[in-house]
Order: sequence, then structure tokens, then C-alpha cells
Amino acid sequence: MNAIQRYELYVLEDGEKPIEVTEDTKIPNAATIKVLKQDHTLGNMLRHQLLANPAVLFAGYKVPHPLQPHFLLKIQTDGSITPTAALEKASTDLIGALTTLENKFRNEFSYREVDGTDGAGGGTGLGLGGGNVGDVGMDATGGAYGDGTAWTGRDYLDL
Repeated sequence: MNAIQRYELYVLEDGEKPIEVTEDTKIPNAATIKVLKQDHTLGNMLRHQLLANPAVLFAGYKVPHPLQPHFLLKIQTDGSITPTAALEKASTDLIGALTTLENKFRNEFSYREVDGTDGAGGGTGLGLGGGNVGDVGMDATGGAYGDGTAWTGRDYLDL
């Protein structure tokens, strides 16, 4: 009926700016940043990365309404840097952290392809079971418990 099209939640219109910065006149070294076509996922990651910066005194976000695809990010600094500079640094750091995570993820899958395990049995090297019912995932030491011992299936009290 009157529901918006799904693509309107993440595709910017022609001439629409993804970020709008409004300096706060009542609080020194503060700004409110409106980020369009994004939601809690990016808002929470940016807030967390901003709070890791010692020059940031306050960082918080809110989604005004769940049907409006934007969030408001409030940043206050101690004056050594501007809120927009703090946001740029947090964004750069977040991109670096996500790139590192992606590389580690890709490396794990490349080891899995070299090892020849496809999850049909045996373990993944992470202590996680890979396949059949009753299989126990082995960790790097060869044992299910990390000390070389294997699970016998009788480690529970049968009532």
C-alpha cells in the first residue's frame, strides 16, 4: 500500500548528501551529524570508535523513527580537535579494523581450502564441530578439550 520501496532505505537520491553537520550553539565543541540511509549498525560502530578517542567527551546516536532511514550522531570533544575531525579519525580507524577483520576471515577460509576440510566431518581448527551428528570438532592440539584428550560420549550423568 503506502510502504516505501526497499531500495529507498539505502540508495541516495540525486543531489542528496549522505552527511549533514550542524554545529551545536549551546554546547562548546559539539556537533550533531545526520547520516542518511544508514541505521543502528553504522551508528553503534561509530559511537564505539568515537568513545575510544580520548579527545571525545561524549558520543551518542539515536534513530528518530524506525521508518526514517537515518540516524543522528552527537559528538562533543575537549577542544583539541573538532567533532568533524574526530568523526573522520573514527571512520578511518573503523575502516582499518574492518579491513583487518576481513583479511583474517579470508585467511581462515584459505587455510580451510588448503587443508581440504569442507565441513563434512572432523573439525575446523577452531574447536567447532564440522559435520555429522556425534562428531566432535578437534582443536589445534588434536583433542576436543584442548589437551589432546577426546570426548568419549560418557562425560555426563545419565539419569
